[in-house]
Amino acid sequence: MRYKNNIVTNHTTYQSYDSFGPMDVEDVGNVLPKITDFGSAWQLVVDPETKSQNEPVVTYPIQPNYYRAPEVVLGYGWDFSADIWNFGVLVWNIIEGTELFTQVEDANGRYDPKSHLAEMIALLGPPPKEVIERADYMSQVEYDSTINIEFGKPCKNAREIFGGPYFDEEGNFLHRELIPNRKLEDTIPSIDDSEKELFLSFARDMLTWVPSERKTARELTKHPFLNFGGHVSKDILEGRS
Repeated sequence: MRYKNNIVTNHTTYQSYDSFGPMDVEDVGNVLPKITDFGSAWQLVVDPETKSQNEPVVTYPIQPNYYRAPEVVLGYGWDFSADIWNFGVLVWNIIEGTELFTQVEDANGRYDPKSHLAEMIALLGPPPKEVIERADYMSQVEYDSTINIEFGKPCKNAREIFGGPYFDEEGNFLHRELIPNRKLEDTIPSIDDSEKELFLSFARDMLTWVPSERKTARELTKHPFLNFGGHVSKDILEGRS
């Protein structure tokens, strides 16, 4: 049974049974979806006087293990774009019925940040130097109050929670032996070749190391992949939209 641990509250949430038989199409119009799990949520308060648009400063740990964004793991600051990362990962559950990231926990079910980062590098390429530099800088910034996690002492910043540093001064990952031989395009076997480039363009608009480079929800609704066969230009596929 799959479960997740909230490292802030020490609360364990177990996956519910999700098979309820065939859907009655006559009742579809009466379905009202609701967001019900706020176990890993955190209030985001933005001060327009001090916060730069491209420099999110919230570093408290959020998100379930499988959906945790790189800025949360490395502690270089997250904002609303972390939700876009979540959706980007969730797309694999919807289309393939599998997890995009498959090595985020150890044999005991505990979150393994270095293995998760290794898989991100395999699928997305290495992080830009600016990401590593900001992570190092933010590792010196302490929380307003310490966070008690299930294993270990109270933590005062993201690095104490997730460990690190994970990169050397040249930007090289320190655990290269953990990087799997995987490519993003190989994770979607159910998608026809004719649609694969379109899907990958859509996914890469969400799964980026730099939060400010992710498309907004409004921008994503205009992506050709969601237009069921709409034309996509070469510029869009190459990230010049």
